[in-house]
Amino acid sequence: MEENTELTAFIGQLAELNRELVEIFHTGNAGLFTDLNRTIKEMYRLQHGKEDDAFMTIGPDCEVIYRNFDMLVAVLRTTENGEIDRGAQTAVNKFLHNITDAACNIAAIFGLV
Repeated sequence: MEENTELTAFIGQLAELNRELVEIFHTGNAGLFTDLNRTIKEMYRLQHGKEDDAFMTIGPDCEVIYRNFDMLVAVLRTTENGEIDRGAQTAVNKFLHNITDAACNIAAIFGLV
């Protein structure tokens, strides 16, 4: 029964991730990455290492989210004075789109879209 509780919590975090991604794309506010980081860390905590069939099924898409967010953070850390140049912006956008695609895949697996 606890797995169902964790899965429900994970789906709640997935919805929050989607809301945060929409807001980032809509506003361009890089300050929202802190919220995104918190949400992704909670998703990882809920999902990582679980052997439940549902969590195993979404594992590859979860890894896409985690890896792309790590790469996004790495790119942001290389910027000078928080200024995101054209190349960094292209990379950030690609990583955000990869995260969005993976989140949509997970939502489709659960029949949410």
